[in-house]
Amino acid sequence: MDQPARSILYITLGCAKNEVDTDRMRSLLTAAGYAEAEGTDDADLVIINTCSFLASATSESIETTLELADEVHEGVRSVPIVMCGCVPSRYGADLPAELPEVAAFVRTDEEDGIVSVVDGLVGIDRGLPAHVPEVKRIVEGAVAYLKISDGCDRFCSFCAIPYIRGRYHSRSAASILAEARELVAGGVRELVLIGQDTGIWGQDLPEDAQGPRNLAQLLIAVAEAVRPERVWIRVLYLQPEGMTDELIGAIRDTPEVLPYIDIPVQHCCERVLAEMNRSGSEAELEELFGRLRREIPGMVIRTTYLVAFPGETDEEHDRMLRFMDRIGFDYTSVFAFSPEDGTRAARMACQIDEEEKLARTQEAMDLAEQLGFAATAAHVGERAEVIVDGIEETDEGPELIGHAWFQAPDCDGAVHLDAREAAVGDILTVEFTDSFCYELVGHVIE
Repeated sequence: MDQPARSILYITLGCAKNEVDTDRMRSLLTAAGYAEAEGTDDADLVIINTCSFLASATSESIETTLELADEVHEGVRSVPIVMCGCVPSRYGADLPAELPEVAAFVRTDEEDGIVSVVDGLVGIDRGLPAHVPEVKRIVEGAVAYLKISDGCDRFCSFCAIPYIRGRYHSRSAASILAEARELVAGGVRELVLIGQDTGIWGQDLPEDAQGPRNLAQLLIAVAEAVRPERVWIRVLYLQPEGMTDELIGAIRDTPEVLPYIDIPVQHCCERVLAEMNRSGSEAELEELFGRLRREIPGMVIRTTYLVAFPGETDEEHDRMLRFMDRIGFDYTSVFAFSPEDGTRAARMACQIDEEEKLARTQEAMDLAEQLGFAATAAHVGERAEVIVDGIEETDEGPELIGHAWFQAPDCDGAVHLDAREAAVGDILTVEFTDSFCYELVGHVIE
């Protein structure tokens, strides 16, 4: 009599790139015959994909792992925990002694071997290699993140990503296009292209590589690959230097590509940017954003401000606030500087004390919300297409939730719809009737 399939509980922490990595491991394990558990009670093994971008994320990853161990009443070795992702990649050698509750540690560059790790822990001896699916994704919902690169060569002085994810490497165009087709065939209606530095995709490809050679050409190729389906294509994590004439033209002239640009500037002051090991100046950034809005009608812009970098003066902080206000960003993520192990910025003199850091961060968040709420409210009275993402239960009954083209999934707010009958993935024409914070209320026209 066949044994029932072993069940795995998947937990993902951190950014969208980790979601893609978990999805890849889930697909490999599903193809190998494993089922998915809904909770620890029915799990034979737990996989936790961790984040270590900030010290707080590392702490959350470890705390979540220890909480999982506490939930496994019969002992961690009977229901093994596998820690994957950034924490093992960053602290691998020290972890077995520090976290005996964990049965195995898998770095980001080892995740394609997850089936062998899990087989060993649950006692399965296949004899033959497990089946490897041609396209390694299992996505539920209307939106899918599509990773086009990994690693980073920038070595910003505050960031540990190059030490965690390694040097920059582009995925091949062929693998990206195949995955895009498969995702859309499975019902995905928005592809969100991600990487540590999406704008330089292709620069490290072999000279004889066929097909697209840069991000602009890749965007056009992805759009062509998914036609005639109605699909939105969004790009996140661009850097200012990546905004070439060709890329601006591709975003403007390719209907499937949304006029939405995410450029994390971190700061506007040239001195601070140089200390961050980044390039640019206030004048150059202002010219870039002005050009984007001139050349791409209706452009929506998201950015990031890294507050209280070591040595940032009051005047430089005020300059950044004035810059945010003058540009009028639609969305701004605000992060307080965190001294990350192994980074140059963590060793810099003139670290800003926590009280001042908190005050500056609150100032920046207040301004970001003021600008973002106003940008959201400006859409009231407009009509636009909205992708249905799901249903939420409210006191008044079920409510459809979606997002418009100017809202990046999971970070920019949502649209609350008055329709009661629609399926996830439907694209509806909506008139926006009200707003609150980053949220919109919409009346379905068709």
